[in-house]
Amino acid sequence: MAGQRTLRVLCLAGFRQSERAFREKTGALRKALRGRAELVCLSGPHLVRDAPGPEGTRSDIGSCPPEEQPRGWWFSEQETDVFSALEEPAVCRGLEEALGTVAQALSRLGPFDGLLGFSQGAALAALVCALGQAGDSRFPMPRFVILVSGFCPRGRGFKESILQRPLLLPSLHVFGDTDKVIPSPESIQLASRFPEAVTLTHSGGHFIPAAAPQRQAYLKFLDQFAE
Repeated sequence: MAGQRTLRVLCLAGFRQSERAFREKTGALRKALRGRAELVCLSGPHLVRDAPGPEGTRSDIGSCPPEEQPRGWWFSEQETDVFSALEEPAVCRGLEEALGTVAQALSRLGPFDGLLGFSQGAALAALVCALGQAGDSRFPMPRFVILVSGFCPRGRGFKESILQRPLLLPSLHVFGDTDKVIPSPESIQLASRFPEAVTLTHSGGHFIPAAAPQRQAYLKFLDQFAE
């Protein structure tokens, strides 16, 4: 569309993704949305120190440039850098720092029209929307949210903020029929918390799809926010 303003979207990486890896993983989507949306990638604040390196070797995090270090938003155990989306966690270690990282990005890099989250980043994006809807001034409500391989985060405090109150903003939920990391019922449960939810399924697994059919669905969703 001639003269259409490019939408700005803050994109939250998944667990164990470095900033560079997440940019690469969203490359096809960035190309598909060229001219429609600018994707600004953000990885978690916490180093994942037990992340495997190439070919299963242990990664030497200290020797990696910061943009290549595997990171996460929070951990589900107190002593080890692990996260399980499908089990009730003992703790949500590092969550407040994660929220602070997002708040800082929104303030310093914004304004943004929308949020996009992948996997753990999708769960965090949903929480950010819930906090914004509840009046947290750190998180101005986005115009829309796109959640890829998302799930309702487990742990004390999450159920009160997300599972018990509808999230009143347009949302696109993308998930794969063969996703073994975040099975599709988890993403469907999260979508149920959004009365205006649009779902986009694909036949693949745990990744951000950007082939022609998905591209058309993304564009159709984003077109409603064109000015």
